[in-house]
Amino acid sequence: MDCPRNMLDLTHTLAEKHFLNSQTLKDFFTELSSFIFLLQKSLGEAFVEISSAVYAHKSALISKTAELRPPCIIGADTQIRQSAFIRGCVIVGEGCVVGNSSEVKNAVLFDGVQIPHFNYVGDSILGYKAHMGAGAIISNVKGDKTNVEIRGKDIVYPTNLKKFGAMLGNFVEVGCNTVINPGTVVCENTQIYPLSSVRGVIPPNSIYKSKSQIIAKK
Repeated sequence: MDCPRNMLDLTHTLAEKHFLNSQTLKDFFTELSSFIFLLQKSLGEAFVEISSAVYAHKSALISKTAELRPPCIIGADTQIRQSAFIRGCVIVGEGCVVGNSSEVKNAVLFDGVQIPHFNYVGDSILGYKAHMGAGAIISNVKGDKTNVEIRGKDIVYPTNLKKFGAMLGNFVEVGCNTVINPGTVVCENTQIYPLSSVRGVIPPNSIYKSKSQIIAKK
């Protein structure tokens, strides 16, 4: 999909085995819930079941006004801030921030991910230290409700999923109030300008100003 193999650092997620065992994106997302339930059984004493099938590391800071639905896992030193909504089927890594009024469902957030202000992340994968600016969202359903496709240069990859948002690589920066459209892949070390509408496959080490202005970082 135009992206190098090092787009995601699997050493920075509890879902490493699930990535390695999944043959397709459809496998990954449709079997994510089962994987999380199984993983919860082997987390060890550092994790506490704070409600049914919701596990958090003892060092995680979770606001009393946040809502966490099962199954989910919250990693070490992660902050789940005021009014955050985790709708279930979510793994949040170490040192992450899920902030004020942000919503996450059916997703994996690698270590160091920050979605701190009014963000929506659905049916998506966010790589190591990816960051979304205030108000940036990942849309996961097409307007016509047909299956999502990933369209890159000279390639069309059918996900066979009606709901798939995006994959953001390691160290991706998404500007404020940007919309990442369904079926988008943003490769590692890429910066997205604020107020963008992004779709397709964005190459690594790029600066995305608009669809017609994608330049290589110097």
